[in-house]
Amino acid sequence: MATTKVVRSVCGLCMGNCGVLVTLEDGKAVEIKGDPESPLNQGGLCKIGLASLEYLYHPDRLKHPLKRIGQRGEGKWQQISWDEAFSLTADALNKVKQERGPEAVVMVHGSAKGPIDTHLVRLANAFGTPNVACADHVCHVPRMLPAEITFGFLPGAEYGYPPACVVSWGANNAETHFYIHKSLVQAVDKGTKLIVINPLETEVAKMSDLWLQVRPGSDLALALGMINVIINEGLYDEDFVHKWTVGFDKLKTHVQDYPPEEVAEITWVPADLIIKAARLYATNRPGYIEWGNALDQNINSFQTCRALSILMALTGNLGVPGGEIETPGSGFRYGDNKLSHQVRGRWSYELELRDMIPREKRQNKVGADLNMLTDFRYVLPQSVIKSILEGDPYHIHAAYIQASNPLSSWPNIEETYRALKKLDFLAVSDMFMTPTVALADIVFPAASYLEFDGIQTREDGTLAQLQQKVAQIGECRSDHEIINRLAKKLGLGEYFWESIDDFWDAILEPVGLTFEEFKKIGRFTSAERQPKQYKKYEQDGFKTPSGKVELYSSQLEEWGFEPLPTYCEPPETPYSDPELTKEYPLLCTTRKLAPYRHSGGRQIPTLRGSHPEPVIIIHPETASRLGIEDGDRVYIETKRGRIKQKADLSTGIDPRVVVVDYAWWFPERGEAELFGWAESNYNVLTNDKSPFNPEVGSFNIRGLACKVYKPL
Repeated sequence: MATTKVVRSVCGLCMGNCGVLVTLEDGKAVEIKGDPESPLNQGGLCKIGLASLEYLYHPDRLKHPLKRIGQRGEGKWQQISWDEAFSLTADALNKVKQERGPEAVVMVHGSAKGPIDTHLVRLANAFGTPNVACADHVCHVPRMLPAEITFGFLPGAEYGYPPACVVSWGANNAETHFYIHKSLVQAVDKGTKLIVINPLETEVAKMSDLWLQVRPGSDLALALGMINVIINEGLYDEDFVHKWTVGFDKLKTHVQDYPPEEVAEITWVPADLIIKAARLYATNRPGYIEWGNALDQNINSFQTCRALSILMALTGNLGVPGGEIETPGSGFRYGDNKLSHQVRGRWSYELELRDMIPREKRQNKVGADLNMLTDFRYVLPQSVIKSILEGDPYHIHAAYIQASNPLSSWPNIEETYRALKKLDFLAVSDMFMTPTVALADIVFPAASYLEFDGIQTREDGTLAQLQQKVAQIGECRSDHEIINRLAKKLGLGEYFWESIDDFWDAILEPVGLTFEEFKKIGRFTSAERQPKQYKKYEQDGFKTPSGKVELYSSQLEEWGFEPLPTYCEPPETPYSDPELTKEYPLLCTTRKLAPYRHSGGRQIPTLRGSHPEPVIIIHPETASRLGIEDGDRVYIETKRGRIKQKADLSTGIDPRVVVVDYAWWFPERGEAELFGWAESNYNVLTNDKSPFNPEVGSFNIRGLACKVYKPL
């Protein structure tokens, strides 16, 4: 008779931290479902989480360390021991360090998030390289930093109150954050007004009171137009603005340059809808702006989110029930604040060992000449590629990549391919053979979240949940163990731990728990130690130089950046380059899909089955003019190159815009074809050349001039 056991854990396939229940029969995991007691997902689970066992037991899992024995990308490997893999990697990295300096090594982290990212940053700092690359310049940080600079914290939602109005701006949580979407649906059912700002008619747009179909990349102009209406019509919270903001008069003068009629020309949103949206948001309080990843992905990213932060403040929604709530957390700028009511979060100074590299040496990172915000600690993928290929400002010779697939996710991937091929040494840690792994010299088989004990934390340290090992596939090890062992081989053992349990002890130290004690608890939330506080600024002020909300930022001005958000027309649009758009008359943008997390999941049967091939969404009028029918395979082309995807006709998109699936590769193609890495990948189309966002280096992903046509 089979022995059945249910283990409580937490999903690690994305940053959502959903609680899961894993059913074991005779020690083998046979079922996974959401944990009803989880404070986040409350029993629900997304498509990706439900596919956890398919990830775990997939026959194509990397199961042993590998050494390349053929030409790079040829697909010839030799299985080696863990000790040899660590020794070869450490010898190669130390050789580059000794001959070229530690900065000639770049370390890259990707989709894992949380403590795994922190662990790799610690390794980079101990090793001495300031060159750590990731996707933060186009994901989350362009929202976090402006909020922290404007009023000192990253705002969060309080849907349970609920808000009187929600603005879903550049977000599609129905596809990407199912439990947040569930909360939004419940709030709307209770009467919350919903404004959606998105070029595509999403599921959320269909349930909205007002949908603004903005031109991709023009969101900043729209935000400034709404600020113009709110100020000129006196719809702002006069008492809050008077007591708790600085720079209002300068802001008022500034936004006179953005009247709704002119903003309508820029954004393709009719002026009457801009006015209606501003009034609806400003007069239905408390309000909450649910901003999404789309805002991070163009040259106006930082200032767009500055403008949205200003909207939150003007309407008096900061720190009020149902509004923009301050969650206690370490924050990107402020690091580990060592509060007793939270565990150490992702950007903890102590865990990262950030001070091991002095500021003057950190300025020797690639891309330092871009003079971005010093608070932005990472280097840009485009700067890494430039360094490898051109030696500007010096040559990077080696890379260690963890949970990332640059050959799908970095811009202008034709150049990324040439750069990865040129490296003297490349080591990659991953669960599967990917286009990037296929170019490696050493491959580390990474464990899934179901294969090691650990802690999953929210990035702000307000929630920690126990992750429990329920399986072991081959010789797979967690990235934590890989980093810890590699650090010792590199001669950096004094900065790491005897065991990974000691690392978890360091995470938990501020709350006075050991990992062994935490295993008995299973979950920790800051709310258990500190009740929710509203309008904290009335006691302590805002965490800004003035102690107030900085509508006009003297801090940004001192650093050489725009103190007020100013719209800059992105490159390759009908307004910035009308000659180019004669040849490339459409604008392309992209979206996220529920089955996939970035480039991951294409080999998982249930996920691939729900969206089997890459799709471009085209308006029927545009398709008819181009002789394209629903289901046709078509080319999408920009100045960089072209890709092929399947046409999906929809009236939910502007006839001048197409929406293209991103990060596609084809695991079934095998290494001989390098998994079809360039055939359908959106990043064949994107540009890794300037201009970039001046504050954090975001490049333009959305709103690129393109053309679409059928193969001859």
